[in-house]
Amino acid sequence: MAVVALIGTGTANACPDALNFEKRVLTGEGRVNLSERYAGKVVLIVNTASRCAYTPQCDGLEALYRKYRERGPLVMGFTSNDLDAQEPGGEKQVQEFCRLTYAVDFPMFEKTRARQGVAGPLYETLGRLTGDYPRWNFHKNLIDREGQVEASYPSRVKPQSTELLCDI
Repeated sequence: MAVVALIGTGTANACPDALNFEKRVLTGEGRVNLSERYAGKVVLIVNTASRCAYTPQCDGLEALYRKYRERGPLVMGFTSNDLDAQEPGGEKQVQEFCRLTYAVDFPMFEKTRARQGVAGPLYETLGRLTGDYPRWNFHKNLIDREGQVEASYPSRVKPQSTELLCDI
């Protein structure tokens, strides 16, 4: 699953490349245009998986969402099974696992390919913009209010790390 955390508010005049995607809500039929809904906000995109050693980072992502959501943050999950098949379940299983195990309340979206060479449009664009594709689950990309990719973090960087929080 990949996750997107949105921090802050603002306005954007154009659709930023990093958010120029329409995604289906996990286990639902509705689609969300990421640019229309989240342009002008700081966005943290994180690919995650339920059966990964980094999965406990969901606690930190949910804490980040809860702490800052009144000021505009939103955490969005994009499930991904690309890296060592650590997200093999169906979307309903993924959603139930995240909600029951980590009390995830942030919106989650359809499974998304993240690994270089097979990446879907979202991660292909992030890879092109950063020169860095996820090597493992819980890789993070920080996008600023103007839609520019500000930073890329490896999986080991936790949601409450000083490095990440200072950049946000």
